[in-house]
Amino acid sequence: MSTEVSGTAVDFGAIKAKQRAGWETGDYPRVGNTLQIIAELLVEAADVRAGQTVLDVACGQGNVALAAARRFADATGVDYAVNLLEQGRERAEAEHLPVIFLEGDAEELPVPDSAFDLVGSTVGVMFAPDHQRAADELCRVTKPGGKIALASWTPTGMIGDLFRTVGKWAPPPAGVKPATLWGDEEYLSGLFGDRVEWAGLTKRSFVFRYHSPEHFSEWFRLYYGPITKLAGTLSEADLAAFAADLAEVARKFNQAEDGTVAAYAEYLEAVGIRH
Repeated sequence: MSTEVSGTAVDFGAIKAKQRAGWETGDYPRVGNTLQIIAELLVEAADVRAGQTVLDVACGQGNVALAAARRFADATGVDYAVNLLEQGRERAEAEHLPVIFLEGDAEELPVPDSAFDLVGSTVGVMFAPDHQRAADELCRVTKPGGKIALASWTPTGMIGDLFRTVGKWAPPPAGVKPATLWGDEEYLSGLFGDRVEWAGLTKRSFVFRYHSPEHFSEWFRLYYGPITKLAGTLSEADLAAFAADLAEVARKFNQAEDGTVAAYAEYLEAVGIRH
């Protein structure tokens, strides 16, 4: 699918194909699993109840779906990266949680209209290149009176800084808006309009904890798929400079004073009612 942006056609299909290849590189769950607390806080903020139907969009290894299933909700996760879905299934089996995982695109969810009591995503759906189409899909599959719950990195926080750093080495595709705009309250309201009444908009911080800034840099280069893919294209000299840039991001936001990393990354926790 292509969309006109300022007179230029944006090929979202090609962009998503490259994104998918990035997420299927490395071993993202080694990073994503550390973010589980974000999902636990999100489902609590959304007041998930036993027996409710919950959809985790752009679920990766299933953080929201697993959190909901722990509360005896009927949970489903959707993602287009099949390796992440497989790790989600392994996690669910290990924890004896009955979660369904489906291959699918956040901009064209493979589920019926008005099918879920809660539709959520932790730092997942924000990466869909066509923001409006993704927001429309979240609304489509949520029951009237149901909830949409999102956790999204903010533009001004640590991850916004990380993405700008990465963008210096690999500029984002023309016409694609920054993913971190989902973490801006005004922008989020514009995406959903009067279809969603935001009952809770809370800025929170996730703390990235690593041995050192260099360890943070190494971990992301090894396992965070899009960064892993980029690192594999760099010369030895450029890779060393890129590694130093990533370490500097951790150093900038670090609040630990013992040589380790406790870097605070701001995100927006948003819970709304679907009209």
